Amino acid sequence: MKTIREVADLAGVSVRTLQYYDEIGLLKPTKVNDAGYRFYDDAVLEKLQQILFFKELDFQLKDIKEIMSSETYDKTEVFSKQKRLLTVKRDRLNRLLSLLERLETGETIMSFKEFDMSEYIEALEQFEIQNEEQVVKHWGSIEKFNEFVQKIKDDEINVAKIAIKQFGSIEKYTEAMKYNLEHFSELMEQAEKMKEQSEDITRRSDALYSKLTDDLSKDVACSEVQMIVRDIVELTKSTTMGMDLGEGYWDMVIEGYLHETMKHITDEKYGRGAAEYIAKAFRFYFDHVSNL
Repeated sequence: MKTIREVADLAGVSVRTLQYYDEIGLLKPTKVNDAGYRFYDDAVLEKLQQILFFKELDFQLKDIKEIMSSETYDKTEVFSKQKRLLTVKRDRLNRLLSLLERLETGETIMSFKEFDMSEYIEALEQFEIQNEEQVVKHWGSIEKFNEFVQKIKDDEINVAKIAIKQFGSIEKYTEAMKYNLEHFSELMEQAEKMKEQSEDITRRSDALYSKLTDDLSKDVACSEVQMIVRDIVELTKSTTMGMDLGEGYWDMVIEGYLHETMKHITDEKYGRGAAEYIAKAFRFYFDHVSNL
């Protein structure tokens, strides 16, 4: 048995921290004597060790308590997952250290932070470790998910450029994607329900675009055209399940209509000049109407 002071010194935490863990029910001492002194045996020390690993991985105390009090809690499996998470964290630190070494030599690397996707990649890797069942369910297998992550790693700069264009910065993109990962099950359930309505959504969308391009001589600024654009935007929002599309999303949509391939497809479907007309109508809406 060890006293609370001995445990604090051994684990590198404060006595007050151990007292607080006791108060919230996270780590109870093996026994408390009549004088109120706490004592800890090896089993409790092992539990403290796992708590400290979780803390190193930035888990919140309430989450640690929930995980460790679960009926399905398996310490061997948890050790394995903690090892994998710490490996991911170590790899990120190694990349940062490598960058610092290059900067120390006088090398100029201005784009590293701007196009660094490592935090997003780390979030994906942590998601895989903590949600294997969901990964298999929605990606088909762990291998397919890993292929998805590897494609991002292989094309990191281009993915980063698109992320910056759509969200304004890598930080904002990562924040939005982390939110999506944290609510993954909920979003996937909504997506499954949305599939059932896909035919109706496609029909409504086609009808709105047909109506928008029915007369290309109309001024895109007129209220009739802008009301149709508003309906298209609202329909799009209703299919995104509340996900953050990024401040630059509609700019990318507008640019897409002016791209040669998309322009050809749109003009084929709605008539010559339709793509440019749609782009102008959307541009007017977001420049003059949407914030009113």
